[in-house]
Amino acid sequence: MIHRIIDFSVRNRFVVLLLVGAAAIAGAMSLRDMPLDAIPDLSDTQVIIYSRWDRSPDLVEAQITYPIVTAMLGAPNVRAVRGFSDFGYSFIYVIFEDGTDIYWARTRTLEYLSGVLARLPQDAKTELGPDATGLGWVFQYALVDTSGQRSLADVRSYQDWYLKYYLKAIPGVSEVATIGGFGRQYQVNVDPNRLRNYGLSIQAIVDAVRGGNAETGGRLIEFGGTEYMVRGRGYAKSVADFESIVVSASESGTPIRIRDIGQVVLGPDLRRGVSDLDGTGEAVSGIIVMREGENALDVIDRVKEKIRQVEPGLPPGVKIVPIYDRSELIKSAISNVSETLVEIILTVVFIVLLFLLHVPSAIIPIITIPVAVLVSFLPFRALGITANIMSLGGIAIAMGVLVDAAIVVVEQTH
Repeated sequence: MIHRIIDFSVRNRFVVLLLVGAAAIAGAMSLRDMPLDAIPDLSDTQVIIYSRWDRSPDLVEAQITYPIVTAMLGAPNVRAVRGFSDFGYSFIYVIFEDGTDIYWARTRTLEYLSGVLARLPQDAKTELGPDATGLGWVFQYALVDTSGQRSLADVRSYQDWYLKYYLKAIPGVSEVATIGGFGRQYQVNVDPNRLRNYGLSIQAIVDAVRGGNAETGGRLIEFGGTEYMVRGRGYAKSVADFESIVVSASESGTPIRIRDIGQVVLGPDLRRGVSDLDGTGEAVSGIIVMREGENALDVIDRVKEKIRQVEPGLPPGVKIVPIYDRSELIKSAISNVSETLVEIILTVVFIVLLFLLHVPSAIIPIITIPVAVLVSFLPFRALGITANIMSLGGIAIAMGVLVDAAIVVVEQTH
Protein backbone atom coordinates (compact mmCIF):
# COMPACT_ATOMS: atom_id res chain seq x y z
CA MET A 1 0.00 0.00 0.00
CA ILE A 2 2.79 2.39 0.91
CA HIS A 3 4.61 1.59 -2.35
CA ARG A 4 1.45 2.36 -4.33
CA ILE A 5 1.04 5.71 -2.58
CA ILE A 6 4.67 6.60 -3.27
CA ASP A 7 4.39 5.50 -6.87
CA PHE A 8 1.18 7.52 -7.36
CA SER A 9 2.77 10.58 -5.78
CA VAL A 10 5.82 10.36 -8.01
CA ARG A 11 3.75 9.93 -11.17
CA ASN A 12 1.27 12.70 -10.24
CA ARG A 13 3.42 15.35 -8.62
CA PHE A 14 1.21 18.22 -9.71
CA VAL A 15 -1.88 16.63 -8.15
CA VAL A 16 -0.02 15.97 -4.90
CA LEU A 17 1.29 19.54 -4.73
CA LEU A 18 -2.19 20.83 -5.45
CA LEU A 19 -3.73 18.72 -2.67
CA VAL A 20 -1.02 19.73 -0.21
CA GLY A 21 -1.46 23.40 -1.11
CA ALA A 22 -5.23 23.18 -0.68
CA ALA A 23 -4.83 21.42 2.67
CA ALA A 24 -2.35 24.08 3.83
CA ILE A 25 -4.70 26.90 2.81
CA ALA A 26 -7.62 25.20 4.54
CA GLY A 27 -5.49 24.71 7.65
CA ALA A 28 -4.46 28.37 7.63
CA MET A 29 -8.12 29.44 7.37
CA SER A 30 -9.04 27.09 10.21
CA LEU A 31 -6.25 28.55 12.33
CA ARG A 32 -7.42 32.08 11.60
CA ASP A 33 -11.01 31.37 12.68
CA MET A 34 -10.18 29.01 15.54
CA PRO A 35 -11.18 30.11 19.08
CA LEU A 36 -8.15 30.80 21.25
CA ASP A 37 -8.07 30.11 24.97
CA ALA A 38 -5.56 29.41 27.70
CA ILE A 39 -6.85 26.06 28.97
CA PRO A 40 -9.23 23.47 27.47
CA ASP A 41 -12.84 23.70 28.58
CA LEU A 42 -13.75 20.23 29.84
CA SER A 43 -16.74 21.32 31.91
CA ASP A 44 -20.16 19.75 31.52
CA THR A 45 -23.10 21.39 29.81
CA GLN A 46 -24.95 22.84 32.76
CA VAL A 47 -27.70 25.33 33.52
CA ILE A 48 -27.80 27.13 36.87
CA ILE A 49 -31.14 28.03 38.43
CA TYR A 50 -30.74 30.78 41.01
CA SER A 51 -33.50 31.67 43.49
CA ARG A 52 -33.73 34.34 46.18
CA TRP A 53 -36.03 34.12 49.20
CA ASP A 54 -35.26 35.70 52.57
CA ARG A 55 -35.83 32.63 54.70
CA SER A 56 -33.77 30.11 56.63
CA PRO A 57 -31.94 27.34 54.72
CA ASP A 58 -34.38 24.62 55.79
CA LEU A 59 -37.37 26.56 54.45
CA VAL A 60 -35.48 27.39 51.23
CA GLU A 61 -34.65 23.72 50.85
CA ALA A 62 -38.23 22.54 51.42
CA GLN A 63 -40.15 25.16 49.43
CA ILE A 64 -37.76 26.12 46.62
CA THR A 65 -34.83 23.75 46.11
CA TYR A 66 -36.75 20.47 46.46
CA PRO A 67 -39.65 21.37 44.09
CA ILE A 68 -37.28 22.63 41.40
CA VAL A 69 -34.94 19.63 41.69
CA THR A 70 -37.80 17.14 41.38
CA ALA A 71 -39.16 19.01 38.35
CA MET A 72 -35.78 19.02 36.59
CA LEU A 73 -35.25 15.27 37.03
CA GLY A 74 -37.68 14.57 34.20
CA ALA A 75 -36.06 16.89 31.66
CA PRO A 76 -34.55 15.15 28.59
CA ASN A 77 -30.80 14.48 28.43
CA VAL A 78 -30.38 15.41 32.10
CA ARG A 79 -27.59 13.43 33.72
CA ALA A 80 -27.67 14.88 37.24
CA VAL A 81 -29.37 17.60 39.27
CA ARG A 82 -27.63 19.12 42.28
CA GLY A 83 -29.26 21.54 44.68
CA PHE A 84 -27.68 23.76 47.35
CA SER A 85 -29.61 25.84 49.87
CA ASP A 86 -28.30 28.74 51.93
CA PHE A 87 -29.83 31.57 53.89
CA GLY A 88 -31.89 33.50 51.36
CA TYR A 89 -30.39 31.69 48.34
CA SER A 90 -30.90 28.52 46.37
CA PHE A 91 -28.67 27.13 43.60
CA ILE A 92 -29.72 24.22 41.38
CA TYR A 93 -27.18 22.86 38.89
CA VAL A 94 -28.78 20.90 36.04
CA ILE A 95 -26.07 18.78 34.36
CA PHE A 96 -26.83 17.58 30.82
CA GLU A 97 -25.29 14.82 28.74
CA ASP A 98 -22.07 15.54 26.86
CA GLY A 99 -22.62 17.16 23.50
CA THR A 100 -25.91 18.82 24.45
CA ASP A 101 -26.27 22.29 23.00
CA ILE A 102 -26.24 24.88 25.77
CA TYR A 103 -29.16 26.87 24.37
CA TRP A 104 -31.24 23.75 23.80
CA ALA A 105 -30.53 22.85 27.45
CA ARG A 106 -31.57 26.32 28.64
CA THR A 107 -34.80 26.11 26.65
CA ARG A 108 -35.70 22.73 28.13
CA THR A 109 -34.86 24.03 31.60
CA LEU A 110 -37.21 26.99 31.19
CA GLU A 111 -39.90 24.66 29.85
CA TYR A 112 -39.79 22.40 32.89
CA LEU A 113 -39.26 25.30 35.28
CA SER A 114 -42.46 27.00 34.13
CA GLY A 115 -44.52 24.16 35.59
CA VAL A 116 -43.12 24.59 39.09
CA LEU A 117 -42.97 28.39 39.38
CA ALA A 118 -46.63 28.60 40.42
CA ARG A 119 -45.92 26.35 43.42
CA LEU A 120 -43.04 28.46 44.72
CA PRO A 121 -43.55 31.14 47.41
CA GLN A 122 -45.08 34.31 46.02
CA ASP A 123 -42.18 36.60 46.97
CA ALA A 124 -39.47 34.20 45.75
CA LYS A 125 -37.51 35.29 42.68
CA THR A 126 -36.09 32.68 40.32
CA GLU A 127 -33.84 33.18 37.29
CA LEU A 128 -31.34 31.30 35.14
CA GLY A 129 -27.61 31.79 35.46
CA PRO A 130 -25.45 33.11 32.60
CA ASP A 131 -24.90 31.06 29.45
CA ALA A 132 -21.28 30.44 30.37
CA THR A 133 -19.08 27.61 31.62
CA GLY A 134 -16.86 27.25 34.65
CA LEU A 135 -13.97 28.70 32.62
CA GLY A 136 -15.85 31.80 31.52
CA TRP A 137 -13.96 34.06 33.92
CA VAL A 138 -11.62 35.73 31.41
CA PHE A 139 -11.04 39.26 32.74
CA GLN A 140 -11.28 41.15 36.02
CA TYR A 141 -10.76 44.77 36.93
CA ALA A 142 -10.95 47.01 39.98
CA LEU A 143 -12.34 50.53 40.28
CA VAL A 144 -9.92 52.66 42.29
CA ASP A 145 -10.68 56.16 43.55
CA THR A 146 -7.32 57.94 43.75
CA SER A 147 -8.88 61.23 44.94
CA GLY A 148 -10.26 59.73 48.17
CA GLN A 149 -13.45 61.78 47.82
CA ARG A 150 -15.80 58.88 47.07
CA SER A 151 -16.94 56.12 49.36
CA LEU A 152 -17.17 52.46 48.43
CA ALA A 153 -20.93 52.93 48.08
CA ASP A 154 -20.43 55.69 45.48
CA VAL A 155 -17.97 53.60 43.47
CA ARG A 156 -20.23 50.54 43.69
CA SER A 157 -23.18 52.62 42.45
CA TYR A 158 -21.18 53.77 39.42
CA GLN A 159 -20.17 50.18 38.71
CA ASP A 160 -23.72 48.81 39.01
CA TRP A 161 -25.61 51.56 37.17
CA TYR A 162 -23.18 52.78 34.52
CA LEU A 163 -19.99 50.84 33.77
CA LYS A 164 -21.60 47.42 34.07
CA TYR A 165 -24.06 48.11 31.27
CA TYR A 166 -21.34 49.37 28.91
CA LEU A 167 -19.35 46.16 29.34
CA LYS A 168 -22.34 43.84 29.26
CA ALA A 169 -23.25 45.10 25.78
CA ILE A 170 -19.94 43.80 24.36
CA PRO A 171 -20.44 40.85 21.96
CA GLY A 172 -19.39 37.61 23.65
CA VAL A 173 -19.85 38.85 27.23
CA SER A 174 -22.43 36.82 29.14
CA GLU A 175 -22.32 38.60 32.49
CA VAL A 176 -20.49 41.30 34.42
CA ALA A 177 -20.42 40.28 38.08
CA THR A 178 -19.71 42.88 40.76
CA ILE A 179 -17.93 42.14 44.02
CA GLY A 180 -16.89 44.41 46.85
CA GLY A 181 -18.18 47.78 47.94
CA PHE A 182 -21.57 48.53 49.42
CA GLY A 183 -24.91 48.25 47.65
CA ARG A 184 -26.72 51.46 48.59
CA GLN A 185 -30.32 51.19 49.80
CA TYR A 186 -32.89 53.07 51.83
CA GLN A 187 -33.44 51.47 55.22
CA VAL A 188 -36.38 52.04 57.58
CA ASN A 189 -35.34 51.57 61.21
CA VAL A 190 -38.59 51.04 63.12
CA ASP A 191 -38.91 51.89 66.80
CA PRO A 192 -40.79 48.95 68.43
CA ASN A 193 -42.20 51.14 71.21
CA ARG A 194 -43.71 53.63 68.78
CA LEU A 195 -45.00 50.79 66.64
CA ARG A 196 -46.79 49.30 69.65
CA ASN A 197 -48.19 52.66 70.74
CA TYR A 198 -49.77 53.23 67.36
CA GLY A 199 -51.03 49.65 67.16
CA LEU A 200 -49.28 48.93 63.86
CA SER A 201 -47.50 45.84 62.56
CA ILE A 202 -44.30 45.42 60.57
CA GLN A 203 -46.32 44.17 57.62
CA ALA A 204 -48.30 47.42 57.64
CA ILE A 205 -45.05 49.35 57.38
CA VAL A 206 -43.87 47.16 54.50
CA ASP A 207 -47.17 47.57 52.64
CA ALA A 208 -47.14 51.35 53.20
CA VAL A 209 -43.58 51.75 51.89
CA ARG A 210 -44.30 49.52 48.88
CA GLY A 211 -47.53 51.33 48.08
CA GLY A 212 -46.15 54.80 48.74
CA ASN A 213 -43.16 54.35 46.42
CA ALA A 214 -45.15 53.99 43.20
CA GLU A 215 -46.87 55.97 40.50
CA THR A 216 -50.45 55.67 39.33
CA GLY A 217 -51.69 56.24 35.82
CA GLY A 218 -54.94 58.13 35.27
CA ARG A 219 -56.86 59.07 32.18
CA LEU A 220 -56.82 62.03 29.84
CA ILE A 221 -58.52 65.38 30.32
CA GLU A 222 -59.44 67.36 27.26
CA PHE A 223 -59.27 71.08 27.85
CA GLY A 224 -59.25 73.72 25.17
CA GLY A 225 -58.68 71.21 22.41
CA THR A 226 -55.62 69.79 24.18
CA GLU A 227 -55.36 66.45 25.96
CA TYR A 228 -53.62 66.37 29.33
CA MET A 229 -52.45 63.14 30.94
CA VAL A 230 -53.36 62.63 34.58
CA ARG A 231 -51.04 60.57 36.77
CA GLY A 232 -50.04 60.33 40.40
CA ARG A 233 -46.38 61.10 41.04
CA GLY A 234 -45.27 58.92 43.93
CA TYR A 235 -41.71 57.69 43.40
CA ALA A 236 -39.55 58.44 46.44
CA LYS A 237 -36.25 60.09 45.54
CA SER A 238 -34.83 61.05 48.94
CA VAL A 239 -34.92 60.20 52.62
CA ALA A 240 -37.50 62.95 53.19
CA ASP A 241 -39.81 61.38 50.61
CA PHE A 242 -39.75 58.05 52.43
CA GLU A 243 -40.27 59.73 55.78
CA SER A 244 -43.39 61.45 54.43
CA ILE A 245 -45.13 58.21 53.39
CA VAL A 246 -48.39 57.80 55.30
CA VAL A 247 -48.83 54.50 57.08
CA SER A 248 -52.19 54.99 58.75
CA ALA A 249 -54.26 57.59 60.60
CA SER A 250 -55.03 58.08 64.27
CA GLU A 251 -58.53 58.13 65.73
CA SER A 252 -58.61 61.92 65.30
CA GLY A 253 -57.67 61.62 61.64
CA THR A 254 -54.04 62.70 62.06
CA PRO A 255 -51.83 60.91 59.49
CA ILE A 256 -49.15 58.61 60.86
CA ARG A 257 -46.04 58.84 58.73
CA ILE A 258 -42.90 56.75 58.53
CA ARG A 259 -40.96 59.38 60.48
CA ASP A 260 -43.43 59.02 63.35
CA ILE A 261 -42.64 55.35 63.92
CA GLY A 262 -38.97 55.18 62.94
CA GLN A 263 -36.06 56.63 61.03
CA VAL A 264 -35.12 56.40 57.35
CA VAL A 265 -31.40 56.28 56.54
CA LEU A 266 -29.14 55.47 53.62
CA GLY A 267 -27.28 52.27 54.45
CA PRO A 268 -25.44 49.36 52.86
CA ASP A 269 -27.06 46.16 51.67
CA LEU A 270 -26.18 42.87 53.36
CA ARG A 271 -22.75 41.72 52.18
CA ARG A 272 -21.64 38.11 51.76
CA GLY A 273 -17.96 38.90 51.13
CA VAL A 274 -15.38 41.61 50.51
CA SER A 275 -12.64 42.29 47.97
CA ASP A 276 -9.20 43.70 48.69
CA LEU A 277 -6.73 45.20 46.23
CA ASP A 278 -3.06 44.37 46.93
CA GLY A 279 -3.53 44.82 50.67
CA THR A 280 -4.32 48.54 50.31
CA GLY A 281 -7.92 48.18 51.43
CA GLU A 282 -11.33 47.32 50.09
CA ALA A 283 -12.12 47.94 46.44
CA VAL A 284 -14.97 47.49 44.00
CA SER A 285 -14.24 44.89 41.34
CA GLY A 286 -15.94 43.59 38.22
CA ILE A 287 -15.62 40.13 36.67
CA ILE A 288 -16.14 39.62 32.93
CA VAL A 289 -17.75 36.24 32.20
CA MET A 290 -17.47 35.04 28.59
CA ARG A 291 -20.34 33.37 26.76
CA GLU A 292 -19.82 29.68 25.99
CA GLY A 293 -18.20 28.94 22.63
CA GLU A 294 -16.73 32.42 22.15
CA ASN A 295 -13.14 33.24 21.28
CA ALA A 296 -11.60 34.26 24.60
CA LEU A 297 -8.87 36.38 23.03
CA ASP A 298 -11.34 38.34 20.88
CA VAL A 299 -13.68 38.92 23.81
CA ILE A 300 -10.84 40.22 25.99
CA ASP A 301 -9.66 42.53 23.21
CA ARG A 302 -13.17 43.92 22.83
CA VAL A 303 -13.41 44.46 26.59
CA LYS A 304 -10.11 46.37 26.62
CA GLU A 305 -11.22 48.50 23.70
CA LYS A 306 -14.50 49.35 25.43
CA ILE A 307 -12.63 50.26 28.63
CA ARG A 308 -10.40 52.62 26.63
CA GLN A 309 -13.52 54.24 25.21
CA VAL A 310 -15.26 54.78 28.55
CA GLU A 311 -12.20 55.84 30.57
CA PRO A 312 -12.47 59.54 29.56
CA GLY A 313 -16.01 59.56 31.00
CA LEU A 314 -15.09 58.12 34.39
CA PRO A 315 -15.64 60.32 37.46
CA PRO A 316 -12.61 62.48 38.31
CA GLY A 317 -10.02 60.48 40.21
CA VAL A 318 -11.55 57.06 39.37
CA LYS A 319 -9.55 54.67 37.20
CA ILE A 320 -9.92 51.07 36.03
CA VAL A 321 -7.09 48.76 37.10
CA PRO A 322 -6.87 45.33 35.34
CA ILE A 323 -6.50 42.53 37.88
CA TYR A 324 -6.73 39.36 35.80
CA ASP A 325 -6.19 39.11 32.07
CA ARG A 326 -6.21 35.65 30.47
CA SER A 327 -5.03 37.02 27.12
CA GLU A 328 -1.47 37.23 28.48
CA LEU A 329 -1.42 33.47 29.02
CA ILE A 330 -3.01 32.83 25.62
CA LYS A 331 -0.48 34.98 23.78
CA SER A 332 2.37 33.39 25.72
CA ALA A 333 1.25 29.89 24.67
CA ILE A 334 0.99 30.92 21.01
CA SER A 335 4.37 32.62 21.18
CA ASN A 336 6.02 29.53 22.65
CA VAL A 337 4.67 27.30 19.88
CA SER A 338 5.74 29.77 17.19
CA GLU A 339 9.25 30.02 18.63
CA THR A 340 9.47 26.23 18.89
CA LEU A 341 8.45 25.87 15.24
CA VAL A 342 11.10 28.33 14.08
CA GLU A 343 13.79 26.72 16.24
CA ILE A 344 12.96 23.25 14.91
CA ILE A 345 13.04 24.37 11.27
CA LEU A 346 16.38 26.13 11.72
CA THR A 347 17.84 23.12 13.54
CA VAL A 348 16.75 20.68 10.82
CA VAL A 349 18.05 22.93 8.03
CA PHE A 350 21.40 23.29 9.80
CA ILE A 351 21.78 19.53 10.33
CA VAL A 352 20.82 18.70 6.74
CA LEU A 353 23.24 21.26 5.33
CA LEU A 354 25.97 20.13 7.70
CA PHE A 355 25.81 16.43 6.84
CA LEU A 356 24.53 16.45 3.25
CA LEU A 357 25.80 19.81 1.94
CA HIS A 358 22.72 19.88 -0.30
CA VAL A 359 20.51 22.99 -0.36
CA PRO A 360 17.41 21.43 -2.08
CA SER A 361 17.34 18.74 0.60
CA ALA A 362 17.36 21.44 3.28
CA ILE A 363 14.38 23.17 1.67
CA ILE A 364 12.17 20.09 2.10
CA PRO A 365 11.81 20.36 5.94
CA ILE A 366 11.21 24.09 5.62
CA ILE A 367 8.09 23.28 3.59
CA THR A 368 6.87 20.01 5.11
CA ILE A 369 6.99 20.93 8.82
CA PRO A 370 4.89 24.15 8.60
CA VAL A 371 2.46 22.42 6.22
CA ALA A 372 2.07 19.50 8.65
CA VAL A 373 1.35 21.96 11.48
CA LEU A 374 -1.25 23.83 9.38
CA VAL A 375 -2.98 20.62 8.29
CA SER A 376 -3.23 19.51 11.94
CA PHE A 377 -5.64 22.40 12.58
CA LEU A 378 -8.22 20.90 10.21
CA PRO A 379 -9.37 18.20 12.68
CA PHE A 380 -9.16 20.83 15.44
CA ARG A 381 -11.76 22.88 13.63
CA ALA A 382 -13.90 19.89 12.73
CA LEU A 383 -14.03 18.62 16.32
CA GLY A 384 -14.55 22.07 17.85
CA ILE A 385 -11.27 22.01 19.80
CA THR A 386 -9.88 25.38 20.83
CA ALA A 387 -6.24 26.35 20.42
CA ASN A 388 -5.09 26.24 24.05
CA ILE A 389 -2.07 25.28 26.11
CA MET A 390 -2.82 21.57 25.91
CA SER A 391 -3.50 21.38 22.16
CA LEU A 392 -0.67 23.72 21.21
CA GLY A 393 1.64 21.89 23.60
CA GLY A 394 0.75 18.64 21.85
CA ILE A 395 1.74 20.18 18.52
CA ALA A 396 5.04 21.35 20.01
CA ILE A 397 5.76 17.82 21.26
CA ALA A 398 4.76 16.31 17.91
CA MET A 399 7.29 18.55 16.19
CA GLY A 400 10.00 16.37 17.67
CA VAL A 401 8.64 13.44 15.67
CA LEU A 402 8.43 15.63 12.58
CA VAL A 403 12.11 16.53 13.01
CA ASP A 404 13.15 12.88 13.19
CA ALA A 405 11.04 11.99 10.15
CA ALA A 406 12.29 14.95 8.16
CA ILE A 407 15.95 14.18 8.82
CA VAL A 408 15.63 10.41 8.17
CA VAL A 409 13.49 10.71 5.04
CA VAL A 410 15.58 13.50 3.50
CA GLU A 411 18.81 11.62 4.22
CA GLN A 412 17.53 8.38 2.70
CA THR A 413 16.07 10.15 -0.32
CA HIS A 414 19.31 12.03 -0.88
